[in-house]
Amino acid sequence: MPVVPDPEDADLLWRWDADLTPNERMWWQEGWQATAAPAKETTAKLIPIVTTAQTIDAVELAQTYIHRWPAQENVIKDYLLPLGLDTNHGFAKVSVENSEVVKRRTDLQQRLSRLKQWAHSASKREAQASKRHDRLRKEYKHRADELYRELGLYQTTLELQGVVDYVLRREIKERKTVIDAELEQLRAKEWRAYEHCNQEFRKQERYCKEQRDVLRALEDLDATERTMYELDHRKDQVMTVCKVALANLTMWVRDRYFPTAYAHATWQRLAPFFRLPGRVIREPATVQVELRPFNDRQLNRDLAEVCARVNQRQPALPDGRRLVLSVGGPIPWDQRHIDSKRAIKRDDEGPPCSNTPTFPRHGSCGTLSVRRTSEEEQHDETALERNLLSLSGRV
Repeated sequence: MPVVPDPEDADLLWRWDADLTPNERMWWQEGWQATAAPAKETTAKLIPIVTTAQTIDAVELAQTYIHRWPAQENVIKDYLLPLGLDTNHGFAKVSVENSEVVKRRTDLQQRLSRLKQWAHSASKREAQASKRHDRLRKEYKHRADELYRELGLYQTTLELQGVVDYVLRREIKERKTVIDAELEQLRAKEWRAYEHCNQEFRKQERYCKEQRDVLRALEDLDATERTMYELDHRKDQVMTVCKVALANLTMWVRDRYFPTAYAHATWQRLAPFFRLPGRVIREPATVQVELRPFNDRQLNRDLAEVCARVNQRQPALPDGRRLVLSVGGPIPWDQRHIDSKRAIKRDDEGPPCSNTPTFPRHGSCGTLSVRRTSEEEQHDETALERNLLSLSGRV
């Protein structure tokens, strides 16, 4: 980080070329080559590193910590911002060109090229203005000598003619006023040429100074440049495709089977319907899904309408069997507890001899379990959303 200068030294003038040798300070000469300006005095920034290891090499710990910056771990991302190091360096995959650094370096190089061209043009204009100033200065001096010589001859002529003193002074004063007016115009031209010469000289100096500043910026950029790594977006793209597909399927089910009041419903409103527990009864021609009702009458009416619409359209599963939805009645707690005990007992005894469905065990609410017979080879669906997902290729 830069060192704050001493307020007492801030008022002291410092030449931008004070660090150059006497020969290198002749920036106004043809063929002068700029060198980088001296780097600003900086002081090291202390970054504490905390580790749980009892003994570890300090250099190894620092290198491990620094390597985690380009790795962009989530915990390191939180540290980068307050430290002023919030730069994205990829995920340590494949090294690629740092586009931001390249763009900045290209801008600096173009700026340096323009400054060299401008300094050369300013030098040519300064030389032309200097020549014009010398010419006007010589013209002014020559014209002034000529006019004042004529004025002296005129004064001598009047004295020889015996002109009285007050008339002589008046005539000389009038002639001198005319001479001064003419010389003033020549002096103004010479002064404008002199100012133009100084102006171009100051421009050339400014362009040479900026060249050194740009060269310093290029060296600092090379010193602070970090390796950029290519980001691996393949997993993100796959997840994005899956999310879009799931969202489209949800909207398709909403538009096709839900009441019109749900035309603009979001996932938060539809999620309770897809997460309803229940039971599945597999038959040779149909798959009956009996859903557990809500504790809300309005939701139950909507659920009944959904079931009616599904049964009216008669969607078919991939194996050809028809899907039938229905709303079951509330099951008493004691009966649910008995069913759970029966399910546990059947697990101990072996597979059942019938296709009688059972409710989930106590504590596994939201999972549908069906006892398979030896004649069935398909996997049981565990929720309504799995049945609806399978409809995308059939309906």
